[in-house]
Amino acid sequence: MRLVVIGGIAAGMSAAARARRVDRTLEIVVLEKGAEVSFGACGLPYYLEGRVRQPRELVHYPADYFRRERNIDVRLGVEVTRILPARRQVATAAGEVIAYDRLVVATGTRAVNGLPGGDQPHVFTLHDLPGAERLLGFLRDRQPRRAVVVGAGPLGLEAADALRRRGLEVAVLDGREHVLRREEPALTEAVRRQLERHGVGFAPSVRVEAIEPERVAGYPADLVLLALGVRPRVDLAAEAGVRLGRSGAIAADDRMRTNLSDIYAAGDCAEVTHLVTGRPAFLPLGTTANKTGRVAGANAAGLREHFPGVVGTSILSLFGMGIGITGLSEAQARREGFSPVAVTIEARARPKYFAGKTSAVTLVAERGSGRLLGATVWGEQDTLSRVNVLASAVTARLAADQLQFLDLAYAPPFATVWDPVLVAAQQLVKAV
Repeated sequence: MRLVVIGGIAAGMSAAARARRVDRTLEIVVLEKGAEVSFGACGLPYYLEGRVRQPRELVHYPADYFRRERNIDVRLGVEVTRILPARRQVATAAGEVIAYDRLVVATGTRAVNGLPGGDQPHVFTLHDLPGAERLLGFLRDRQPRRAVVVGAGPLGLEAADALRRRGLEVAVLDGREHVLRREEPALTEAVRRQLERHGVGFAPSVRVEAIEPERVAGYPADLVLLALGVRPRVDLAAEAGVRLGRSGAIAADDRMRTNLSDIYAAGDCAEVTHLVTGRPAFLPLGTTANKTGRVAGANAAGLREHFPGVVGTSILSLFGMGIGITGLSEAQARREGFSPVAVTIEARARPKYFAGKTSAVTLVAERGSGRLLGATVWGEQDTLSRVNVLASAVTARLAADQLQFLDLAYAPPFATVWDPVLVAAQQLVKAV
C-alpha cells in the first residue's frame, strides 16, 4: 500500500507523519516542489525583520529527519503536473509517473498578484522562502528608503512592522475602509493609531490600480510589498476532476475526503466547516492546515477520524499590540443571515499598580438568543489568553449570560477581578 502526498509543508508533512504513526508498514512518498519541507511560513515577517536570523530556523524538521526517523520518502524539487485518478498515478515535470493507492493533495495557496507593474524588480510578495530571500537581497543591495505595503490584512500589517523596524519609511494602503476584513471601526482606529505612533502611514479606501516605477497610488516607493491575500492552489486537483467548493478551494467532507475515491485534501487548498455558520469556508491558517493534515493522513492510513471545523481564530502582533480574532464580525454575521448585535469596551488588562494597560474587546452575539458569534481583542497585555477563551466560547455556542459568569482566574500580577472579557459580556447581556 502506497500513500503519496503532494506538498510537504504544514498539512502535507502532518498527513505523512500521522499516517506513519497509524501504519508502520505503509509506503509513504511526499513530493515537494520546493527545497524544504515542514517550513513555518508564518515566521517570514520575523525573518524579514531580522529577529529570525537564519532561514533554517523556520524549518521545524528537515527532510532528512523524516527519511531517517520516520521512514518517509521525501522527494524535494519534484513538481507534480498531473493527477491521473483512473490510473491511480501522478505525473511529474521531470516525466516520472508515480503510482498511488491513496493520495493526499496539500498544495497550499499562492499569493495574489494581478496588478499591472507587479512584475517589476522592486515589487515583492512574502509568501515563501525564495520570495523572502529575494526581498532581503534587495534590502541589502539596493538599500531602499521608502516602502509601500499594499493590503492591511495580517501579513500586510506584520510586514509593515518588520520594514519599519529595519528603518524604512513605510505606508500601508488598502482598498477597503477597514483593516483585517472585520469592518470594525474601533479596531481600524486602534490599528491606525498604533501604526502612526510608530511612524507608519495608513491610507484606507485607496484603490491601487497599478504599480508605477517609483510610486503607488501617489505614494513614493523604492520598494513595494503586495499583501493582497492568497488563493488556493487547486488547478492540479480540478483538472483531475476533484470538485471545488463555493469558495474556490477543494470541497472535502469531515474526513477530508474529496469526491474522487481515495483522494484526500488538506491544508490551505481545502475548505473546512465554519462552526458558526455551519457552512464550508476557505480559512487558510497554519493551525487549521496542521489539523486537517493530521486527519487526512490518519484516514488515508485506514482510520475513521473526523475534523469538526473551526471558528477562524488568529492573532498577530503590531508593534507589541496583540490583535486576536475569532468567529464573525457584526458585518460578517449579518451577511451570513444572523441578526447580530455588537458591543465594544475598554478595560484594564491588569491592576494599575501592576502596570496594567488598557485592552479592548468587541463581542458579537445573535440578538434574542445571545449566542456568541465572534469576538475581537486588542491590547498590549494578555491578548492571546483572551481570544483563546473567546474562541472556546464561540465553539461551545455559549450565550452572553453564560459568558459573563465564566470562572476566570484572578491574581493581581495576571488579571483584574473583572477581566475585560467579563466586562464585555456584561455589556453584551444588556444589548441582546
